[in-house]
Amino acid sequence: MQGTIKLYDEASKTGSLVTDDRIEVAIDARSLGDEFIRTLRLGQRVRFEVEDNDGRQVARELRLVTFAGR
Repeated sequence: MQGTIKLYDEASKTGSLVTDDRIEVAIDARSLGDEFIRTLRLGQRVRFEVEDNDGRQVARELRLVTFAGR
C-alpha cells in the first residue's frame, strides 16, 4: 500500500499518513521498523503495511518512495 505523510512529530515518532484511497493511518514508533529513516517530512510518499491495533489502523514496515517532500 502507498500513501503520503500528513503529520509527523520527530520527538515522539508519531503522526499519520493518508493512503491513496484517502484513508488516514496512524504512525507510531514501531512504524519505521528496521528502515534507516531518521525523519519523515510532510508530503513524502511511502510504502507500508497496515496492522489493526485495537480497532485503529497503524502503519508498519514503512519504506520511502520519495526522499523529499513535494
